Amino acid sequence: MSTYSFDQLINRTGTQSVKWDKTDLVFGAKDVLPFWVADMDFQAPPNVLQTINERVKHGIFGYTSPTESTANALSSWVEKKHQWTIDHEWITYSPGVVFALSMAIQAFTEPGDSILIQPPVYTPFFNMIKVNDREVVENPLKLAGDKYEIDFADLEKKFAEGVKLMILCSPHNPVGRVWTKEELKKLADLCEKYNVLIVSDEIHSDLIYQPYKHIPISMVSEDAANRTITCMAPSKTFNIPGLQASAIIIPNEKLRTQYVQQQQKQGFSNLNTFGIIGLEAAYSEGEEWLEALLVYLKKNVDLVTRFISENLPELRVVQPEGTYLLWIDCNKLHLSEEELHERLLEKGKIAVEKGEKYSSTYGKGFIRLNIGCSHEQLQEGLNRLKVALT
Repeated sequence: MSTYSFDQLINRTGTQSVKWDKTDLVFGAKDVLPFWVADMDFQAPPNVLQTINERVKHGIFGYTSPTESTANALSSWVEKKHQWTIDHEWITYSPGVVFALSMAIQAFTEPGDSILIQPPVYTPFFNMIKVNDREVVENPLKLAGDKYEIDFADLEKKFAEGVKLMILCSPHNPVGRVWTKEELKKLADLCEKYNVLIVSDEIHSDLIYQPYKHIPISMVSEDAANRTITCMAPSKTFNIPGLQASAIIIPNEKLRTQYVQQQQKQGFSNLNTFGIIGLEAAYSEGEEWLEALLVYLKKNVDLVTRFISENLPELRVVQPEGTYLLWIDCNKLHLSEEELHERLLEKGKIAVEKGEKYSSTYGKGFIRLNIGCSHEQLQEGLNRLKVALT
């Protein structure tokens, strides 16, 4: 039986929380229950809190830098969780994955180049391409039955038209897919055929439900490893995004040098003190906590699925293979985007992410629900969802 409890309700208002303190700015309403931005309402693992508290007691916060212990914590975690053996020299660090995406776009492409993404997908993929004056090329995922799939015929067609780089979301946010080895190998082979670089956002790679298994795309072939920039972080796994620490793994020395040089041009040099020690503590001693978390999150998935089936049968939950984000199809309600979200906010008093954020075409009629919270809070959110949509 787990020694960890995720049932505690913790008041996050007044903590500069984007999720709780910015709802009025984002949604125009203060009295809504938030299930939107992707952080959880759980405290970080006890060992992370203890490590940070001990460091605070030391009282000196001079310049710090990742060390061999930082790389050891990361490489040992990746080896154990994903059976991927990485050399320490492959690792560089970033304050966040979105920052890393921008650095990779700048390092490996030129203004006007085409970059491919697979909508509906994490909004910053679109944004980072556009603000860096590159062209967005879309390879939409296909909803086949209850599961999203890659349209490989369309993917090859787009690659043949001159794509320079693709950003892969693995596991996929928001649709919850955990790509199989066969899918990743087919994708990597096409990248080799058309000489397309891969930036793989694997930030949700530890949040996987049984029997699914995350496979880093760099593992599927030697060529894939040589053309892939893999972005990982403890932030989603251990709910520490505010510590701002990510790891960028680049086996190809030439690509790694280009990437680091681009970071240097932006003035980036090191992670902050608490990001370093938080990353080390989480990866070194967080496995037991994570296993308990996954059991709890799976119960939340089941709670939502059961509740919607019994109370809102017009809705469809796309069953997640990973992540704590549920992609829910509301199209059978036949509401416009405006009507749907007006009902959610004004009638239900619940804030969720609009599907159109992830694609103005392929996200319409969907919502993304963050289930990283207590059963009690989630039940209240579901009750509000029922009020809003019935």
